[in-house]
Amino acid sequence: MSGPLRLALVEDDPLQRRIVSEYLAQHGLRPQSFASGEEFKRAHAQTLPDLALFDVHLNEVEDGFALARWARSRSSRIGIIMLTAAGDTVDRVVGLESGADDYVTKPFEPRELLARIKALLRRSSEAPPPPPRLTEMRVGVALLNLERRILIMPDGREDQLSASEFDLLQLFVRHPNRPLTREWLLETAAHREAEVFDRAIDNRIMRLRRKIEADPSKPEAIRSVRGVGYIFVPPTD
Repeated sequence: MSGPLRLALVEDDPLQRRIVSEYLAQHGLRPQSFASGEEFKRAHAQTLPDLALFDVHLNEVEDGFALARWARSRSSRIGIIMLTAAGDTVDRVVGLESGADDYVTKPFEPRELLARIKALLRRSSEAPPPPPRLTEMRVGVALLNLERRILIMPDGREDQLSASEFDLLQLFVRHPNRPLTREWLLETAAHREAEVFDRAIDNRIMRLRRKIEADPSKPEAIRSVRGVGYIFVPPTD
């Protein structure tokens, strides 16, 4: 990793935040600390840090899991370690499913946290570089141009996507063959154009199906998953 490490700590307990920050600073790591997820989001709206430590149980509307999903949806490279007082297995699983790389249960030895950070940084430095970023992807019968934010139809016609339609379709192509819940889609693809009621995602998917499916009444690209939400299935040919 070139340049100084950019490390962030989101912890709403002032004492815990100071203890962790001071210990890491003694070992050459100087985290930028935040008392809330909203502070972190405002500071990193454009560029995320290299590694972030998120307390799970934040005293605000969004918890650490939601913050991890927000960060992961914006970067596949950021390292994420969850901090929590809960030793429950479900919490551990939810944390990892939210995009976290590791999980440390409180109370923890500061040396353990430091070791986890170093191990994650080591894995990141040894990881192969990401493949060249695709600018076009097949979605149903259409071609999605990620740079121009348009759909290219089979007849060559270009369909300009709204911001909310593009955000949602981009989420699907980044998570192919994985069932995605309505709640996660609504939260992650939230946009000023989004409708403010429970069926917002369903309505947007209905509009997308009309554009990308050969037969919108029998969708093959964006399929429904009963009791969960939707799954994007890329074309195989």
